[in-house]
This record gives sequence, structure tokens and C-alpha cells, in this order.
Amino acid sequence: MFRTALRNVLAHKARLLMTVLAVTLGVAFVSGTLVFTDTLKKSLSGQSAKDYAGVAVSVTSYGQGLNDQGEKEGEPGLSQATFDKVKALPGVASVSGRVTGFAGVGDENGKLIGSGWSNQGANFTPVKDGKDPRYTFVQGAGPAQADEIALDKATADAGKYQVGDKVRVATNAPVKEYSLAGVFTTEDGAVQAGGSLVLFETKVAQQLYLKPGYFKEMSVGAKDGVSADKLLADIKPLVDDKHTEAQTGAALAAKQAKDIEEGLGQMGTMLLVFAGIALFVGIFLIYNTFTMLVTQRTKELALLRAVGANRGQVMRSVLAEALVVGAVSAVVGLISGIGLAVGIRSVIGSLGAKLPGGDIVIAPATIIAALVIGILVTTIAAVLPAWRTGRIAPVAAMGSAHLPSTAKSLVVRNVLGSVISVLGLGLVMLGVSKGGDAGRMIIGSGAFFMLIGMIVLLPLLSKPVIGAVRPLLQKVFGVPGKLAAQNAVRNPRRTAVTAASLAIGLTMVTTLSVLGVTVGTVVDRMSTEKLKADYKVSMADGTGHLDKSVAETLAKAPGIKAVSPQTAGYFMIGDKFRSVSGVNPATIGQLLNIETVSGSVDSLGKGEVLVAEKTAKSEKLAVGSTFTVKYEDGKQGALKVGAVYKDMEGLLSPYVLDDKALTQHSDESAVSEVYVNVEGGASKAGQQKVVDALGKNPAINVATRQDMRDEMGGMINTMLNVMYGLLGMALIISVLGVVNTLAMSVFERTQEIGMLRAIGLDRSRVKNMIRLEAVVISLFGAALGIVIGVFLAWAVGTTMAKSMPDYELILPWDRIGIFLLLAGVVGVLAAMWPARSAARLNMLTAIKTE
Repeated sequence: MFRTALRNVLAHKARLLMTVLAVTLGVAFVSGTLVFTDTLKKSLSGQSAKDYAGVAVSVTSYGQGLNDQGEKEGEPGLSQATFDKVKALPGVASVSGRVTGFAGVGDENGKLIGSGWSNQGANFTPVKDGKDPRYTFVQGAGPAQADEIALDKATADAGKYQVGDKVRVATNAPVKEYSLAGVFTTEDGAVQAGGSLVLFETKVAQQLYLKPGYFKEMSVGAKDGVSADKLLADIKPLVDDKHTEAQTGAALAAKQAKDIEEGLGQMGTMLLVFAGIALFVGIFLIYNTFTMLVTQRTKELALLRAVGANRGQVMRSVLAEALVVGAVSAVVGLISGIGLAVGIRSVIGSLGAKLPGGDIVIAPATIIAALVIGILVTTIAAVLPAWRTGRIAPVAAMGSAHLPSTAKSLVVRNVLGSVISVLGLGLVMLGVSKGGDAGRMIIGSGAFFMLIGMIVLLPLLSKPVIGAVRPLLQKVFGVPGKLAAQNAVRNPRRTAVTAASLAIGLTMVTTLSVLGVTVGTVVDRMSTEKLKADYKVSMADGTGHLDKSVAETLAKAPGIKAVSPQTAGYFMIGDKFRSVSGVNPATIGQLLNIETVSGSVDSLGKGEVLVAEKTAKSEKLAVGSTFTVKYEDGKQGALKVGAVYKDMEGLLSPYVLDDKALTQHSDESAVSEVYVNVEGGASKAGQQKVVDALGKNPAINVATRQDMRDEMGGMINTMLNVMYGLLGMALIISVLGVVNTLAMSVFERTQEIGMLRAIGLDRSRVKNMIRLEAVVISLFGAALGIVIGVFLAWAVGTTMAKSMPDYELILPWDRIGIFLLLAGVVGVLAAMWPARSAARLNMLTAIKTE
């Protein structure tokens, strides 16, 4: 029987090729994800271990913290005194301190080199012989004077800088010019991520990023014979601070490796989810393929029964075919996955990120997973067709080559599908009522049951839905249209299986599209209706820490009409921390459209506070209410509510104060952005005025209102495009499913097609009939997917409405129309081969077919 199964696999290579392709795509995605994440994990972990190879103990300061009263405690970092005490320990061979922060380098045109978020600055710390082991200098040496810097080679090459050149460097402070002392190579994470690294003399770096005489990190080397654990025990009493952590270099490397594994695990999980969707869709294609093969071999299988094969042997022969196909698919998928992992690595490299070098990692678990998934998915999908083969009676060998399908009742199936669908619907509605992250988790489980219920109920739905469009098809396309509609519902189970694969993909795509467009519209509305400023000035690294001098400089610049900083701060009400925005009361009304529910924005100038509407309701505050707060410096004060305004999440905190009143209680207030209006309104010239006023600082971004609108919208569109790409694989498998269904339909109707040709249906109309059948099935699945996708988007959106002011569900009719159009195109393309085969049938041979 196994030889029979193998012969049948070889006899139906073309038909099984689509099944192999479907399983291969899913397995390739799974194995590619595992290979890529394992390779990256090993490379990054190896790099982490290398970074701490010479470090016996690492000490890290997390800066000053807050006590229960909201007062700052502790030191801003590791002091020079602590540094000297550690250095004096008998087991210490070397100590190096490190401070880091943002530093941006401009090219010859003043534009920032590298990715803003990964442009870093640090201090050069020579340990022995004037060298820092973390850097290898290819030109010059490390900075020794306050006006010198060193650059990584990639940044120096991009800016065409040579040793001795003057380089403009921007930090949170105003841009400054330094002399280039040296160029180095490094495997520092910032450089590897496509950014830049600027090394300053230690005192300069401390002044820029922390405080003179303080370090953020300390790396300690041990003398020969001194263990890291012994050294750690000696160092801990010297750095006994709850805001400071000391650990061995080996422990820190292991911790970083674990963090890397967790971070990559999240990405891997997301990719595996989409691979799972593709494999789930592939099950329908495999099921259809083996159903078709069994149908084509009904006479052969019946003959096997007649000559003595029992039901189990016949079933096992079909499952053996599935096993062979699954094994081949798994091997091809694994090889393709390795290629995919290499491709992903190359793409990331072409985008500017420099991943650590290393060999591709193909773990035994990856090989096992590929084989198990490929074989298991194929075998599971073939179980039902195999079971049906065992029911073929020997008498069938004396009849037709394929038995007519029985009109078995679908009552049990329909009842089961209805129960599952109602369960899914109930869970979705429960998630809507609960809201928040917990509600979205419930909606996710409800969506799963809804999709399963839809798949079970599709045979019931196909007849009335497709039957409703039959008159239109007949009217527009004549006889081919009428026959296409009839053929589409001739075998409702098969039509349902094919439509289901498209419905699943379109459900995901539609849900993401509706949510993406809705959220994008809310963000766009916020930027157009709430934002009146011509420009927003912010740091290019996205950290939101502008120097206070930026707003002051702009306010004095010619051609600038109105300026207001957006300072992020906090105070305590009782024992709870509350975020506060500090703004310029004299100009904020010209820059932001703050709609008040009661009171006036002008009350800011009187030292009063604005409170967001939701916060006012929850805290039972109204205009005239007073409450006591404790500021960052520990001082207390009473505030009076001057106005209650409509929430502006993303633009303003729940509490708004005069910036001067807020910053006088903090030495380290963070200016996240500065809003600016120029004389004459927004224009290229106006934007240049702002850029010039800031000294053409490459680290500062001057965004127009359109830039601000695109900032979030661009992120949403990028995310959607990634999702579309990932779901595209499932849709490709769906196309193969339509091809399979049509091929099976043509085979079953060979005699019928011959009769139609004999009575006058020419080849072109036969082709039209097959094409229309494919389009009808595709549009049926797409329409169901779109309806369910819109419903799920509404449900998920409802859980987010409370956290998004002015939320309103937006249906992107243009995209929905494109999805339906693409579904129709899928049908036409999928029908090409089956339609051509049907049209080329010899009518006399077809009529004689049993």
C-alpha cells in the first residue's frame, strides 16, 4: 500500500505541487523566524559577553530617585569620591567610569548623520597606556582636551571628516564646534544600530550629560587571582544605595542576554502568529487537494477494496501520501526559511543597521519544528478525505469513476456552527463592555470562535448568498453567468472551504485597515483642529529633552511671532503623582486650540491651573476649586482651578501650569517640544527662520504642521504595510485554494462540459463560466471577511474610545472597494488554468467520460 501511495504522489505531481507550495510557505515563515531570531540572539549575546569580557564588576547608577513624599534623594550618579574608594581596593586592577547621552553630528550640509534615536555621546576613558579597550583607533587618538572629540569610522566617512577637521556637534545644549582628534572602530550598540558615537573628554561629558565629578557607570577590572564575587562583596558597601546596582560582569552579560531573548521573543511571537494564520489557511487547500485526489481515484480505490484491501489499508494509503507530501514540504520549507533568514538580515543591513557578525544558527529545535509542523499540518488536513476513502464500497468499481455526492443533511453542522458563532459573538460583546486591554484580549478570543463558527456555517450561507446574485449574473453574462452561479453552489462544502481561506485573510486585513484609518483620522483631526502652531521644535532623537535656552533663543529671534515651551513635570496630590504641562500663558492660546468647558485659559497668567475634563470629573474639581500640591523640590503650595478644558491627550497633560511656576521647583525640567508661530504664517522661509535662529543645529528637528500630521500617520501606515505584507502569504495560499477548487469542479463536470460544448456553448463562453465561478467564490469569501472585519474593528475601537478624544469609527470605503476588486482579480487569475483546461476538452472524449 505504501508503494501504491508513493506511485500516486508521483502520478499527481502538478496537483500536489500547490499543496507543497502552501505548506512550504508556512513552514518557511516559521523556520525563517526561528533561524533569524536564534542567529540574532546568539550574535547579540556573544557581543554582550565580549563587551563585559574584561569587566569583573559593573556598577550602575540610576540617578536620584523620589521618596514617598515626592522628594529627591540620593546622588545624581557615582561620585568621584566613590570612584576613588573603589580604585583603592586591594583587588582592583583598573576602574573606568562612563557617562552617556545624546550627541548628533552634522554633515557638510548641516544634516544629522545617522538615526536620531541611536546617536550617542560618551566619555573617552583610557585605562592602560592611554587606550580604552572598547575602541580601536584607525586615525589619531582619543580626545585629551575639552575642545576635542573622536568619531566612529562610519560617521566620519559619512561626514567626510579627517583628523584635525572642525566638527559641529549638537547635544541637548546649543550646537558647538570641536576639533576631531581621532577616528575609531567599535561594536558599540548605537553604532551597530545605524547611529553614531561621539567621544568627549570625561569632564566635558560629565558637564553635558550628568554633573561634574559624577559617572553613570563604573567598570572594574580584577587583579590576577581575585574572583569577581570577592571583588563584588568588597565594592557593595561602598555603593550601598537603593538607586545604585552592583553586579559581576558575567551576571550583567547574562542579564543582557536574557533581555535580548525576551525582546526578540516578542518579535518572534508576532511573526509566528502570522505564520500560524498562513498554515491555518493552508489546511483548507490541503483538504481540498486530497478530497479532489480521492474523488479522481474513486474507481481505483474501489478496485483495491474489491481485490481484498480493507478500509484501514485504503485510509493509510491516503495518509501515507499526505506524509510524503508533508515531509517534502517541510524539508523545502526549512531550506527556504534559512534563505528567508539570510534575506531578512541583508534587508536590515541595507537599512543602515549593522547586526553583529556570526554564523547562521540552525538549532535542532528549528529542524524538528519544521518537520513536525509540515507533516502534522498536512496529515491533519488529509484525515477527513482519508476517512472518506475507507467508506468507498467495492461495488463502486463496477460503476462510474466517481460517485455522485450524497445529499447528507447539514443540520448537525449548522447547529454546531451556530453555537460556536453565538459563543464568539458573546465574547466579543463582553470584551466591548469591559473595555481596555482586558477587553481587547476577550475580543481576540471571541474573534477566533467567530471565525471558526463562520467556517462551519459557510455551506449554509453559500446557497442563499450566491443564489441572490444569480439573476444579476444571468442578466449581465447570460448562460455562462447562470451556470457559474449554479456551479458555485453545487458542492457547498467545497465552495465553503475555498471561500473560508479568503474570508480569514480579508477579516484580518479589514480589521487592521479600519482601525488604522480610524486612529489615523483621530490623530490627524487632533493635529488640524487642536494645533494652531506653524512649527514644532523637538530633539531629533525623540527623547523630548530640549534645553531651556531653545525657547528663550526663539523668543528673541527676528520674525518669530509666538513661542511656548511644552515642559513635562509633575507634582503630588496627596500620595499620588500627577503629570503637569508647563506652557507660556501669554502665547499658548495662539499655538494650541484649548477648548474650555468652563473658565478661561487666561487664568494661567494669574498662577491658576487648567484641569482636563476627565480628570476634573474623577477628582471632583471645578472652576474655583483649590487643592494642595507638593512640587519636585519638596515645597508645597495651593493651586486654584482657573479652567476645565476638553482633554488633549498627546498634546497636554491633565494639569497645565505657567511654565515659570513649574520650572522654579525643578532644576531638571524636561522641555519636550517648543511650539512656534512666525510672522506671515508657515512657509519655507518661515521654517528657515526657525532653523537659522537655532544655529542650524542638526540635532533639532523643526516640523511643519504637515510633518506633525504625518508623524503618527506615517507610523500607522508603516505598521499597516508590514501587516499587509505578512498577511499576503495567507492570501497567496487562498489563491491556490481557488485554483484547486476550480480544477476539481472541471474534473467532476467533464462530461457535462462536453455536453454543453455539443449543444452550442463555445470555448469562450466555457472560459467565462469558469472565470465567473471563481469570481463568485472569491467575492463571497471576501465579502464575509470584510463584514466580520468591520465588526471586529468596531469592537476593538470601542475599547479604545475612552482613551482617545473625539474617537469616531471611520470606514475606509476606498480600501474596502480595493479589497473587493482584488478578490475579483484573484478569482480571474486563479481561473486561468482551469478555464483553459475546460475550454480545450475534446467534446466527444468528454461526453464518453464516465
